[in-house]
Amino acid sequence: MPEQQNVDGGFVIVLYKDNITLEQLIKLGFNDRQVKAVLFVKEKGRITNKEYQTLNKVSDRTALRDFEELVEKGIFVKLGNKKGTVYKLSIGG
Repeated sequence: MPEQQNVDGGFVIVLYKDNITLEQLIKLGFNDRQVKAVLFVKEKGRITNKEYQTLNKVSDRTALRDFEELVEKGIFVKLGNKKGTVYKLSIGG
């Protein structure tokens, strides 16, 4: 998504390239489940814990651990809490 910044009385439009590639995710050390989730979010826009569990055939606890790492490393942002929680790509990610 382009970003407008005010600079010295004018403005600059910043365009971000898609730096969340399969190769980049592997290089960052994400596991196959996490990579699958990131690609899912790139396509669908968001993912829930339940969708993650179904997509990867894992428990709630495993999903939460995987999400925690994705958030810590700045790939996902967590929105909401408890059953209403969704994860989306971070702006910088």
